[in-house]
Order: sequence, then C-alpha cells, then structure tokens
Amino acid sequence: MRFPNKEQIEMLRKEYPAGTKVELLAMDDKQAPPVGTIGEVIAVDDIGQLVMKWQNGSGLNLIPGVDFFRKVGETK
Repeated sequence: MRFPNKEQIEMLRKEYPAGTKVELLAMDDKQAPPVGTIGEVIAVDDIGQLVMKWQNGSGLNLIPGVDFFRKVGETK
C-alpha cells in the first residue's frame, strides 16, 4: 500500500471535511459496518484515512482507494 503525500492528504481534507456524510458501498474487513451504513467523517488522519463515526456505533476508518463509499446525496 502506498501512502498519500501531503498534497493528496490536503485534497482529501478539503473533499471530506469533518461532518461530511458518506454511505459505505464495500469494505473488505470482517468488522466492517453493513453495506449501506451511513457515517460521518470526523477527520482525515495523517496517512489519508477518513476517521469515521458510523450510525451503527462502529469507528472503523475508511481508506480512500481501497474501500468503496460515496458522499450522501451524490449519485456516483
């Protein structure tokens, strides 16, 4: 796995500011919330992971480029 550089992390922080709602589409992790779970971005950490607070109580982070998710309200 390649870690993002500072510029890429700053772009992620602009794209996913704290409070952004996202819907989980797919995550290859036994502890992943169910597909369709909505979560709120708390922050983007220094290695580019989205620190999450999921509606089901989970705190599992999202990894852009590895996990699949979309902003709530977007049709992509």
